[in-house]
Amino acid sequence: MQREMLKSKIHRAVITDANLNYAGSITIDPVLMRLADLREYEKVQVVDLNNGARFETYCIRGKAESGEICVNGAAARLVHVGDLAIVMSFTWLSDTELEGFSPRKVQVDAKNQPIDS
Repeated sequence: MQREMLKSKIHRAVITDANLNYAGSITIDPVLMRLADLREYEKVQVVDLNNGARFETYCIRGKAESGEICVNGAAARLVHVGDLAIVMSFTWLSDTELEGFSPRKVQVDAKNQPIDS
């Protein structure tokens, strides 16, 4: 049996920009992408903690160490700069792969810099 499991998340990220005129995606600081094991163009689910909006998109690299979390395209209408969000990725695992599995969790501060949790 295969189960869809949380692979990784960036928890309580602050939305730094919303760019309606971009073709789509979420721009993320590549340092955070590396810590959360996210690849460019990987599908992610974004949940806005301020308004409950939930949407899927793909991530692209922003500027390193910028703390950038920019929602682009039509989804920019679902967030506001300053909102808190969770960016999550998922994977399929077999029951045997689940033993010892734990998702990566990246907690960030108010400037989207990683903090020890």
